[in-house]
Amino acid sequence: MDLELENKVVIVTGGSKGIGLAVVRQFLQEGARVAIISRSEENLRAARDSLQQSEHRLVTHAADLRDAQQAREAIDRVAERLGEIDILVNSAGNAQRRPAEQLDSEAWHAAMDAKYFTYIHAQDAVLARWRNKQPDAAGQRGAIVNIVGTGGRVPNPSHAAGGAANAALLLSTLALATHYARDGIRLNAINPGFTNTERINRSVEHEAKRLQLTAEEALAKMEAELPLGRFGEPEEIADAVLFLASRRASYIAGAILTVDGAQKAIL
Repeated sequence: MDLELENKVVIVTGGSKGIGLAVVRQFLQEGARVAIISRSEENLRAARDSLQQSEHRLVTHAADLRDAQQAREAIDRVAERLGEIDILVNSAGNAQRRPAEQLDSEAWHAAMDAKYFTYIHAQDAVLARWRNKQPDAAGQRGAIVNIVGTGGRVPNPSHAAGGAANAALLLSTLALATHYARDGIRLNAINPGFTNTERINRSVEHEAKRLQLTAEEALAKMEAELPLGRFGEPEEIADAVLFLASRRASYIAGAILTVDGAQKAIL
């Protein structure tokens, strides 16, 4: 299936590792031109080295997306280097898990800054550009895919702050999707389940501590409890992202797609 992504300009926030990096790699394979925005220069260098692309196909920009001004400047800089943006994929930010007893106002604010506002700031900057962008022949201006997480729909006491940020992202994505669809702008969200990235180690460590198991025992237990008997791979999440961002999903807007191997069965 041709996803018609060749020469599309794509921004992936948090695209220097994990699911974000898998998304970048697959957009490049489809012939898109991609920009990665991340806080860490070290991670960006590692991503560039692993992807081995020319500056015509791949650019990187270091910015702290918790800061709205840095987000606007990063988006503008990418547009100057690659051309007008067609697709935004948000994969940046990760709220820390904490026992409920340790949650205070600082922890709640940190979770919202880490996960909610990193997405919102990048999204606001792109939407501001698209409101003045000429639609293409099909009346489309752009597509946004927010990679969120099942914690926004399934309450977990150890992930209450991060889950609240995820829930806020899901609601804002759907609300804005309803508004902007008339302007040829599609917003959708993806909720990955447990995925084989560095980030999963934190969940494993938390479960090991909670159940008084070794990390290896906790990992085996978590995988055995999944309906498919394994964690997902970053490329499997990326496949879903590319589809939602592409013209093949031109009538999908305001959707929440769960990609978790039936980990959480939710109506």
